[in-house]
Amino acid sequence: MNYEVEQKHSVGDAVVLMRRLVDRGVTLGPPIAQVDQYWNHPCRDFAQTDEALRIRTVGDATFVTYKGPKLDATSKTRRELELPIAGQRSEFSDLLSALGFKPVTTVEKSRRPFELEFSGVLVHCTWDDVRDVGTFVELELIADDTQLDEAKRIIASLAEELELGPSIRQSYLELLLSSRK
Repeated sequence: MNYEVEQKHSVGDAVVLMRRLVDRGVTLGPPIAQVDQYWNHPCRDFAQTDEALRIRTVGDATFVTYKGPKLDATSKTRRELELPIAGQRSEFSDLLSALGFKPVTTVEKSRRPFELEFSGVLVHCTWDDVRDVGTFVELELIADDTQLDEAKRIIASLAEELELGPSIRQSYLELLLSSRK
């Protein structure tokens, strides 16, 4: 089974962090607009079970993603299943509604991907500007059961080297919902 090993960090001083990244030879990719519509299960509250179901639209592409509960107290490591739905966002939304799922809210962000080689592996990273939430950097590796501990160590060490500060375990959905309260 594969897991997404991820740490998210709020960007305090964007200029300083960008300088650190440029000094490491990083070039951010072009901005990619992502629109994530989140859904809640009809029989259990995903906010209580620490799960997520979303429909993500990126340009003409659409994906449905399930994220399982986080596996530890420090990172956002969790099982993730993602499938393309061939741009049929509206039809898939109708299907979820017919099954009793309820829309929660939509998270909009501009994502700039980049990669960093660290400890002999290529770490996938993003610079995210999230509407009504803030700016964040995410560091991510995909790992199977045998690689989990090493992937967590690599991500944590890279975050420390970049002086990113404490990781944030809440999803953008959780951060957006808490900012509205």
